[in-house]
Amino acid sequence: MIDHGDNIVDLNAILHPGWIYDHPRHVVEDPTLSISEKRAILASWASDAASVASNPALRELPGSYKTVTIDEVLEALSALDHGPKGPPGGSPARIKSAARMDIAA
Repeated sequence: MIDHGDNIVDLNAILHPGWIYDHPRHVVEDPTLSISEKRAILASWASDAASVASNPALRELPGSYKTVTIDEVLEALSALDHGPKGPPGGSPARIKSAARMDIAA
């Protein structure tokens, strides 16, 4: 699809990913795409322009033969982020109240 050595880009992969990819995970798994290209494709798939009129939770790219849920598209986008899973700053810590500390002492 994309030969980075020759700097040749298959524009159909970027402009019409539904012709090439059946599912958002296939975009994530494509070794020929850069992270930025994957994000662009998945972001266009997640956009309102790709939503099915009768069911906005479903997305369908022009040229594709299959609909996917917005959750599947967002899951593929989050797979590109190799950061920690969970809340920022880690798990919340429980702090004992001062009154309970005095009783325990």
